[in-house]
Amino acid sequence: MNKEEIINPAGDAGIRDMLAGSGYSDKAISYFIEKTYMGDLPQADQETEMTGTCGDTMKVCLKINKNIIEDIRYQVLGCPGAVASAMAAAELVKGKPLEDARAVNDNDIFNLLEEIPDKKHHCIQLAVKTLHKTLDEYQNARS
Repeated sequence: MNKEEIINPAGDAGIRDMLAGSGYSDKAISYFIEKTYMGDLPQADQETEMTGTCGDTMKVCLKINKNIIEDIRYQVLGCPGAVASAMAAAELVKGKPLEDARAVNDNDIFNLLEEIPDKKHHCIQLAVKTLHKTLDEYQNARS
């Protein structure tokens, strides 16, 4: 077995089946598996971390140029709902002005994800709250 098989013996198909059976849409599952906006952002203009009531932790790293979110990364220690919500939030704000990013709400992320289990809606809230806190801290540091 290679390292990936040890970490993920069911492979992506097995993960997709498990998550679909738990109530995640194909779109939400793809965000979880692909993790397009996951990781660190060297020389970020702002980094902010937040822990949700369930214990999931998110960190947002922003690279901002002329009030536009040039790049964004989330680091997530949490469940598939947390990862999918963070990736959806990042997709919604990358390349957007700060004021547009500040307007992103829970419903915007839910609509992009299409469906996640009801008991995971707090993950969407955490992704939004962490994003908003990051934007607030960035703006407050420059006021």
